Amino acid sequence: MRCRFCQAPLTRTFVDLGRAPLSNAFLTAEQLREPEPHYPLHAYICDECLLVQLDQFAPPEQIFGDYLYFSSYSDAWLRHADAFAARMTDELRLGPGSLVVEIASNDGYLLQYFRQRDVRVMGVEPAANVAEVATARGVPTDVAFFGVATAQRLTAAGRADLICANNVLAHVPDLNDFVAGFAILLQPFGIVTVEFPHLLRLIADCQFDTIYHEHFSYFSLLVVDKVFAHHGLRVFDVDRLPTHGGSLRIHACHASAGRPRTERFDAVLAEERAAGLDRVDACERFADAVIEAKCGLLEFLIGARREGKLVAGYGAPAKGNTLLNYCGIGPELLPFTVDRSPHKQGRYLPGVQIPVRAPESISVARPDYLLILPWNLRDEIMDQMQAIRGWGGKFVVAIPRVQCF
Repeated sequence: MRCRFCQAPLTRTFVDLGRAPLSNAFLTAEQLREPEPHYPLHAYICDECLLVQLDQFAPPEQIFGDYLYFSSYSDAWLRHADAFAARMTDELRLGPGSLVVEIASNDGYLLQYFRQRDVRVMGVEPAANVAEVATARGVPTDVAFFGVATAQRLTAAGRADLICANNVLAHVPDLNDFVAGFAILLQPFGIVTVEFPHLLRLIADCQFDTIYHEHFSYFSLLVVDKVFAHHGLRVFDVDRLPTHGGSLRIHACHASAGRPRTERFDAVLAEERAAGLDRVDACERFADAVIEAKCGLLEFLIGARREGKLVAGYGAPAKGNTLLNYCGIGPELLPFTVDRSPHKQGRYLPGVQIPVRAPESISVARPDYLLILPWNLRDEIMDQMQAIRGWGGKFVVAIPRVQCF
């Protein structure tokens, strides 16, 4: 096994979460008695370039061909997208003659806000079922995986003033082909913005549940800067974001554009070095913290069951499937979870086979505890589900440790 960026041999473990199914391979009732493929969920860190990564066990077509994640079901994420579109339209003075391209544009959740500001848009989305929703929303979407070949084809419609890529960099098995595509599609003085969960926060807050097969790589700014520079792109600015438990949004341009680096860029780089992310030994204590988090959640759920308390789940995110499969939690400890997405309702979580119901099931079952699996949306969910307080219900999160609210 070799590093997907620098091709150095991978021998050093970051964390080993055992074997797990693909986290978005939700099951129908008819599939419950069929065998489920499980793959190693073993993350490595490259001794040469320090990229944290998984091996690839399934082709992207299998993972993303019929996808069940739709961005528009999170109100907080929509507000985040609208604010970003407003900022970039103003800063770059975008208008009807400009072109904004989003890579992995999902259901048009972001580009709809640029359209509302009379900016020309184009989405690139590999999941045809998700792209269909975007097209119906009025967001033209090219159904394809992004890379050099797709970028060359799309230049026929003109090069982009702004390329956005939110929470997709981790999903890319061929990292070099993907980033090289930015350099091709971006006009000479255009900007690329890329959002990704920050490796620094993953380690500091024990966010091991964000490790799953659909996430091939886990990034620090130090590593992203190396990758982009390798392809003639210069990262010159960075925003710290609260999304997904702590993310970065980098701003990059062609190296020839000559944009100076900001103090924000230097500050994040200094913080990463202070935390040891420029050394391979930064992750040595991470595996122990993961085991402690597992023990804490199991102790809570087993204790609740023995006390006759009902614990239900809220959400069916990929991170929740990593958590539940790693901890070995099935319907005996978590009888069901709920999700706002109708595409997940009536199905079962992969591996652990916990049923997914509509949110209305909470008021019927009246659980004593509601385990919030998408903990990054904790405040939004607690606001939506505050009715459980009426029967004495409490909210629970498991990351970085079990906490009740």
